[in-house]
Amino acid sequence: MKIRIFVTGGTFDKEYDELTAQLLFKDTHLPEMLTLGRSRVPVDIRTLMMIDSLDMTEADREAVAENILKASEDRIIITHGTDTMVETAKVIAKKAKNKTVVLTGAMVPYKFGSSDGLFNLGSAIAFVQILKPGVYIAMNGRYLTHDNCHKNKKTGEFEEVK
Repeated sequence: MKIRIFVTGGTFDKEYDELTAQLLFKDTHLPEMLTLGRSRVPVDIRTLMMIDSLDMTEADREAVAENILKASEDRIIITHGTDTMVETAKVIAKKAKNKTVVLTGAMVPYKFGSSDGLFNLGSAIAFVQILKPGVYIAMNGRYLTHDNCHKNKKTGEFEEVK
């Protein structure tokens, strides 16, 4: 079973520019991460955009959903910024009814070395293979349904809505 991974940017792929002291995007780190994690799961990686999720528009979210619908794979991972991950998941859920879609991201950029990104990516790969069709968020070793979670900005973790 091949898994499609769509890259949208977010903290996952940010890098630090020492000259300007800003975070920026160059290229996705996913191939490096999969190699480092020794993943043997067949994947097809496609970069859709490289933006901060706070800059993501409704048109961008629709484009993500349309790419999911066009994908031949039924198991899809989206790398996404954590600030608006749930909003994108809701747009996807309205359209992708027969696919298993897992959104994941990172609180710390992968290139910083202390990132949660590698762990979250590995978790997303495992979850997308075993979950039934639906849209999920995979962070911190857990999966949550898209319609019953939020990012707790005080703890920096995703949790169920009580």
